[in-house]
Amino acid sequence: MSAEEDLPVLSTLAEAARLVDGHRGLYVRWSRGPGPDLADGSSTDALTGVPMPGLSANPLDVEDWWGDRSVELWVARRLYDYAHLPHDKGPGVRPWILRGRETGRGPDNEPLVTDAEPLCWIADEVIDAAKTEVTRQEREWGTLRRGGR
Repeated sequence: MSAEEDLPVLSTLAEAARLVDGHRGLYVRWSRGPGPDLADGSSTDALTGVPMPGLSANPLDVEDWWGDRSVELWVARRLYDYAHLPHDKGPGVRPWILRGRETGRGPDNEPLVTDAEPLCWIADEVIDAAKTEVTRQEREWGTLRRGGR
């Protein structure tokens, strides 16, 4: 059984929020999975082809400026931001959560993470719920336009 098959799957937005609320230093990565990613150990800049010193990922830590707002809504917002990646990057690209050490920044100012420890997959239903939650906020937040949605 591969390491990917051993990973638990978060199946609700509430589960994802509980994980993020209880830990710091977590990231979401959209890729074909920990197996290929950890074998390579780094991402490549899509425009230039230059290898980068870590895996491109997005932080899940709740920022202080978020205040006492819902952690579930924070996680929904963070997942929503990159939900277009499976469409853009092709079949097999899925979100998963990892713990790691930030080693630099990529060309889109995203963290580059090393010493990645895969924690879990994020089910499609969680992404659907994240999209629904962010859409519900449009009257209060304004329109969030993203390509591929």
